[in-house]
Amino acid sequence: QVQLVESGGGLVQPGGSLRLSCAASGSIFSINPLGWYRQAPGKQRELVARIASSGSTNYKDSVKGRFTISRDNAKNSVYLQMNSLKPEDTAVYYCWEGIYGINYWGKGTLVTVSS
Repeated sequence: QVQLVESGGGLVQPGGSLRLSCAASGSIFSINPLGWYRQAPGKQRELVARIASSGSTNYKDSVKGRFTISRDNAKNSVYLQMNSLKPEDTAVYYCWEGIYGINYWGKGTLVTVSS
């Protein structure tokens, strides 16, 4: 049974930083693509960043240069370092793992950027 558990969300002022973590279990973690999505109130869930098993990454345009996704296969974990946060980054952030075309999601962690 695949489980993804996010942590690290919270309230931060504009310009601040947060690091999200996601611990995975129940899969052959090292061979699967991983990612972070987010969903703001009243909006659809959107891709923030993805990282392939090779380590190659892709990002939503609005977070390029501010967010960094990384993975630690030894710890079955994926991370999202978020710098220079803006109010428009406020959302529930979800960890994602793709396994043979099936999407697995965590329950999400809330990030609020506000002064």
